[in-house]
Amino acid sequence: MRPWPAQLALAGLTTASSYHDGAGVLAHVNPLVGTRGFTPNDNGGMIPSVSPPFGMTRWTPQTRENYISQVPYSDHDRRLHGFQATHQPAIWMGESGQVVLTPGTGDVIRTKFEQRGLSFRKEDEKSTAYVYEILLDADSVGEAGWNLTEQWASETMGKQCPPCPGGAANVPGDVEEGAGGRVRRGIVGQMPVLNERVLVGNQQSRKREAYDRSIRVAMTASAHVGHLRFDFEDSAGNSTQTPYITIQASRSNWIGSVEIDAAKKEISGSNSQRQDWALGPDRPKSFRGYFVSRFSEPFAEFGATEAGDIKKGTSRLEGKDVGAYATFSKSARRVEVRTGVSFISIEQARRNLDLEIPDGTSFDKTVESVKSAWLEKMDRISIAGANVTDPEHDPLAVFYTGLFHSLQYPSDFSEPTTSVDGGTRRYYSGYTDSVHTEDDSYYQSWSIWDTYRAQHSLLTIFAPERVNSMMRTLLKIFDWSGRLPLWANMVETNIMIATNADAVLANALVRGFRGFNISAAWAAVKKDAYEPPERDTELLYYDREPDTPHEARAGLTSYLAHGWVDNDHWAESASRTLDYAFNDWACASVAQHAGENATAKELMQRSFNYKKIWNNDTQFMQARNSNGSWANDTWGWTEGDKWVYTFDVMHDVGGLASLFDGGKKGMKRKLDEHFAGGHNMHSNEPSHHVPYLYAMLGYPSSTAEQVRSLARSEYNATAAGLSGNEDLGQMSAWYVLSALGFYPVNPASDQYIVGTPFFDEVRIRMPEGPGTKGEHELVISAHGAGTKGWKYIKSLRVDGKKVHSPVLKHADVVGAKKIVFEMSPTKTCWGKMGTV
Repeated sequence: MRPWPAQLALAGLTTASSYHDGAGVLAHVNPLVGTRGFTPNDNGGMIPSVSPPFGMTRWTPQTRENYISQVPYSDHDRRLHGFQATHQPAIWMGESGQVVLTPGTGDVIRTKFEQRGLSFRKEDEKSTAYVYEILLDADSVGEAGWNLTEQWASETMGKQCPPCPGGAANVPGDVEEGAGGRVRRGIVGQMPVLNERVLVGNQQSRKREAYDRSIRVAMTASAHVGHLRFDFEDSAGNSTQTPYITIQASRSNWIGSVEIDAAKKEISGSNSQRQDWALGPDRPKSFRGYFVSRFSEPFAEFGATEAGDIKKGTSRLEGKDVGAYATFSKSARRVEVRTGVSFISIEQARRNLDLEIPDGTSFDKTVESVKSAWLEKMDRISIAGANVTDPEHDPLAVFYTGLFHSLQYPSDFSEPTTSVDGGTRRYYSGYTDSVHTEDDSYYQSWSIWDTYRAQHSLLTIFAPERVNSMMRTLLKIFDWSGRLPLWANMVETNIMIATNADAVLANALVRGFRGFNISAAWAAVKKDAYEPPERDTELLYYDREPDTPHEARAGLTSYLAHGWVDNDHWAESASRTLDYAFNDWACASVAQHAGENATAKELMQRSFNYKKIWNNDTQFMQARNSNGSWANDTWGWTEGDKWVYTFDVMHDVGGLASLFDGGKKGMKRKLDEHFAGGHNMHSNEPSHHVPYLYAMLGYPSSTAEQVRSLARSEYNATAAGLSGNEDLGQMSAWYVLSALGFYPVNPASDQYIVGTPFFDEVRIRMPEGPGTKGEHELVISAHGAGTKGWKYIKSLRVDGKKVHSPVLKHADVVGAKKIVFEMSPTKTCWGKMGTV
């Protein structure tokens, strides 16, 4: 991990150490985890951002321009080009309405990305959940980083994906020929070409010596306002350079605007960029991101910029690639900037600023506010007895960083009117292309194909106060668009497959959440289950197909006809068939809660459709054509293959086991082959439940072995600490829940399958929510699990009651006061009855 005290003393970053006091468990959080990788798929796709839990806007250092397949920061880079208010939720999704602030010194104002970057040393960088700090070499100006820009990618790669202009991709050849869709995210063959360039011209970093002139930056942020502090330093004590700050409102090809009010020390503006513009059915024409930046120091000079041209004294400008700048007195040693961000209007951005970080608010106070927001969530969990083998594999850092990642999404896009906390709120909806006002939050960034698996279950435990409002948002989206979202990034993008929002609603209902309209939830999932999407028999609905209607369950026409999605008519047909069977099970659960028992029974029967693509001769799942014949066994999969999808029956593991020769033992043999043969790809979500299937079959020791192995091989506490894309908290949710000792194999049910806890003791101050009987402390005890590395369970008790099978219900977890695992260094007989 990071030996910060010694390094910070060298860098001089301890001058404001007071706001690092009282960090508590946040000292274990490393936001740099998941920021290193050479291709979009071999890193977490994360950024060292600052924002409170579920914040609308995350503020991040910018080392590269982001676009679909690239985020604004990479741990490889050694030049910083600005500080960005970002709304890009994941590496494979697009940015929208961003703004970038960049400091500089000298008589030449540098605004273009490739001209404004300044070098830094990694030891001069500190990233926490509540503040980001860095020391920049003010004299390191020069041309660098053109090959890290969105425009470079566009000119070099053209219409290829990545960079996926507009989010769209061309028709894959195998789909065009009637085969099945993708195997892994992106087009792997293009990655070396795209990524060999990311290090070129971006690694300049001086040896360990004092800079002649430097800029010390500290950045923090509330949900809608960034607070940056720039200290302009000169080792000789002279003030010979003019400090300035530039603001980039928009990039090439996108309309932006800026307006400068020197009397108020404000620069405001807007940005129309929305990178996913080609995806899905919605085209919100009035979309804009708005900002108001208020400076602590008066402007010496100011002006607007356009494509790098300086327009000194111009106070208003609209056009493509526009921005603004302000210079300050040479004697100005510190400049603070607070930037309010909004999707509603400039006036709302200003209101956000005045409400959340009003005039007179010190930087330290803003930091303390953000720190307190994170501590309210994170400090509820205290851990004793961790197996810290080395700093890079510190399980405390992995756990708390994982919880930090998992509590960022979905993002609350509602904005305050009169009070920061509660009260009437306003939000922009891309579905209606208008502003709404109500006493509720509104959530965006729904990566549901990923997050339904475990992250939403995690939220029901650690953020139950948010769950009802999130469900109401799903139903609002249904009211506006006629469909529940698949992957919503301001509007529906049709990324990924299946209607897994059905499972998210079921997950909330079975856990006792009732603060939303159950009849409306049933109407929404019923439409998913029974009504094919528009033009279902005309379109392939391949990955990133542009200008499509709401995809919903593409291929439902054939699924309703004979129980599977035809591979010769739809992309990703086998994965769709399996997912739709699970979706049917989830819809049946919602139907039961709505009192629609007859339909629930029908849907439950449909959930066995997974059996229709079981190839008994090969003992694998396999895509089928419309005439019932088998397709090529490499076709029809979504980010996986026949190995992982053969186990993709989360709702009926007993029924799946009955298909194998030898039943449970036969399925166990196939699982052994799966793991021993290197087929398990934990970097992608379809594999996440697979190690827990052993326990359900009656082999909990095998689950324990695989879970512990994956926890060490796929996660660590370095910048390369995630083996795959974080995907809005799902990768981390797997680790957090697994570390507690259980995981939701069927996330549409109220059950967790027991695995193996990672720590000797975890104390959780449970927040009030359904089934908790008020706020109380839960102690999860597992002596020897951490300090001795014992992975096997000898016995399990919940509030003194013995548990013989490896399953816990949600109410058992959130309502309990004490869960006691008796651990063993050797295999035991506990749990051998399984759950199926």
